[in-house]
Amino acid sequence: MSKILDIIESIANEKGLGIDEVKETVTIALVNTAKRIYGREYEYGAEINPETKTLKLYQKVIVLSDDSEELNEENENYISLKEAREIDPDIEVGDELTYELPLDNLGRTAAATLQRELEFHIQRLLETKIFDRYKNMVGHRVFGSVVRVDHEENTYIEVNEVRAILPRRSRIKGEKFKVGDVVKSVIRKVYIDRVQGIVVELSRTSPKFLEALLALEVPEIKDEMIEINASARIPGERAKVALTSLHPNIDAVGATVGTKGVRINAISQELHGENIDCIEYSTIPEIFISRALSPAIISNVKVVSENKAIVTLLADQKSKAIGKSGINIRLTSMLTGYEIELVELEGSSSSSDSNETKDPNALKNLFGS
Repeated sequence: MSKILDIIESIANEKGLGIDEVKETVTIALVNTAKRIYGREYEYGAEINPETKTLKLYQKVIVLSDDSEELNEENENYISLKEAREIDPDIEVGDELTYELPLDNLGRTAAATLQRELEFHIQRLLETKIFDRYKNMVGHRVFGSVVRVDHEENTYIEVNEVRAILPRRSRIKGEKFKVGDVVKSVIRKVYIDRVQGIVVELSRTSPKFLEALLALEVPEIKDEMIEINASARIPGERAKVALTSLHPNIDAVGATVGTKGVRINAISQELHGENIDCIEYSTIPEIFISRALSPAIISNVKVVSENKAIVTLLADQKSKAIGKSGINIRLTSMLTGYEIELVELEGSSSSSDSNETKDPNALKNLFGS
């Protein structure tokens, strides 16, 4: 098989594969072909000569001592030391001896078998490469065109060389797509299905999608001058994102919101009007929780365990802390990782005319006992 390296280079360039990967695939395909043609009971090896660019096939035999019982079993995988030294005087028991098998007279059946083997292994190589590439892209933003919507309203999107799926459960409530729509999303997970092969599952409800949109819209996040520490979403309704400035002259919240809210509004529009609260992150849990419960004004926060905090506040701030249908306290818990218990401040008045409510100086210190 002459000039096999030229064929390998052609396959590698056409399929976008590495030359060494294709070389290995060709040798595996040839060994499998030999097993089909000559018999699976024998050992084979294949190698490519880089100088002549030719492919050679060998049958391997093991050298045994002249009195070995295995030599009497008519097993062609073994050869006696005496016979082996007629070929190579320096060979020893346990060494491997190889015989070259001519490829030119394998026949049409062998050629067809080799072609099928090669196509099979090249396809597996391509699939492995695609799988690894998209596995490393989990959480990253992608976009593509809708090619089909099935009866269960799962949306199929062409993303480069794969057809990804956006399940109905991973769509924002009220969203509907039609063939030809360009859809942004993030890769949620990648797995192998016995029937469908490689499955790339997308999401528009994941907090990672919000983070990807923020990086797209806010240059300071993309340039790593602002860090997203955490995010939480109730898709299509409300979200909270915690931010830290890594540059002394940049206000993390102000830069993310943008002038007159232009940046955050653009993201909100992509998320079907989802309200997005931007919060300055703190490594101190009490401060982080109090900020996350905004717009409620908090009197005191006490962390009582690894995952629970008691928040003390005035009676008229409780509804703000809870939010409509409990959305604010749920998002705070998701964002901070703490279960939040609200406790009304003793002796507080729920009246909007209360002097204590009007005068912020009358509130207890956030971390006072």
